[in-house]
Amino acid sequence: MTASKILLLIIDGVGDRPCACFGGKTPLQAASIPNLDRLAADGICGIMDPVAPGIRAGSDTAHLSLLGYEPQKYYTGRGPLEAAGVGIAMKPGMIGFRANYSTVDDEGLVIDRRAGRIEDTTEISRAVKEGVDLSKYGVTIEFEPGTGHRAALALKGDGLSAAVSTNDPKKTGVAPLVIVPEDDTPEAKRTAEICNEFSRQAYEILKNHPVNLARKAEGKNPANVVLIRGAGEMGVYETFEEKHELSGSVVASAALIAGIGSSVGLERIPVLPSTPLDEQVQLVLKQFETKDFVLFNIKNADEYGHDGKAEEKKAFLEKIDAAILPFLERTDIMIAVCGDHSTPCSVKDHSADPVPLIIRGDGCRVDNVSAYDEISCAAGAMCRISGAYLMPVLLDLIDKTHKYGA
Repeated sequence: MTASKILLLIIDGVGDRPCACFGGKTPLQAASIPNLDRLAADGICGIMDPVAPGIRAGSDTAHLSLLGYEPQKYYTGRGPLEAAGVGIAMKPGMIGFRANYSTVDDEGLVIDRRAGRIEDTTEISRAVKEGVDLSKYGVTIEFEPGTGHRAALALKGDGLSAAVSTNDPKKTGVAPLVIVPEDDTPEAKRTAEICNEFSRQAYEILKNHPVNLARKAEGKNPANVVLIRGAGEMGVYETFEEKHELSGSVVASAALIAGIGSSVGLERIPVLPSTPLDEQVQLVLKQFETKDFVLFNIKNADEYGHDGKAEEKKAFLEKIDAAILPFLERTDIMIAVCGDHSTPCSVKDHSADPVPLIIRGDGCRVDNVSAYDEISCAAGAMCRISGAYLMPVLLDLIDKTHKYGA
């Protein structure tokens, strides 16, 4: 019997390096993760370079690679993917940006890049979307809130370019930057001017908005400025179903990952960072009633790596392990468990360390590995592969590949 569907479970930032607090073990090695260990024991394991050996992959380029899309060909910047992830219908040629609500004081200096970690920006985002008028440039905007202080902006019109800088100074105590063109083309100069006008109008809308007046009255920092970065032009993607002959969904609380999935034609299933993991697992299983493939990204281990919090990363890995118990019963699904990159607590950023990989399902070979971690999986029969080969391997295991040659 052979599994007929694929679950790609990506534990964001799962890989790590030895931590002194664990006596030289990684958080994965130190964690009690019986369910992940069971998957490893019942399947075939290896280690994987999400893009290529020695490359510190971003979550964006890594996910494209793992889905079978060469980032060198398809990646045009993070902005359009973030925009797609918050529900903006990105079309080829549109320019997308990541956005953050921040706080400037009466002197115009940034005092809080996250606007007091504001939780709900629905109302002020609607005001920006409806109030900013760029019609004199022949440009329209789409602007949608993300989670917390995050949002996304998209520009639609002729004569636009992604070759523009950011207004985010990436520190406090200074004013937002003036956006400038990054090449000498008329399109870049025009787009920089449009972005600065967007920023100016957004500030005028936000500074006395009732939401912000109420926040100030409560002693909270107002979300009175929008900082944009990560400009990119939306590209053209062959759909996942055209490419792999599989229907699919994406379940991810991170807007970037949801945007990557929806950009390649996966159905975006909305979840929030606050959605309990066991509920997310049930949403994933529900998708298999009608879909052949699910991309399931779990985010927080990466954030603990960025913060250098090894104990918290270990604890969250154990939380993931408990939540995925229902997956163990589904041997009809070829389950791949991996990371999109390593985020070592000692580095507090992505590294090029390969990530541990499990593949388990009916018809899959079984090796001698019995634990899911960076070192145990390195002894597995999958050896060391690059992320670009993951989908071809999975497709072959469910008998969905076509013979090469006679």
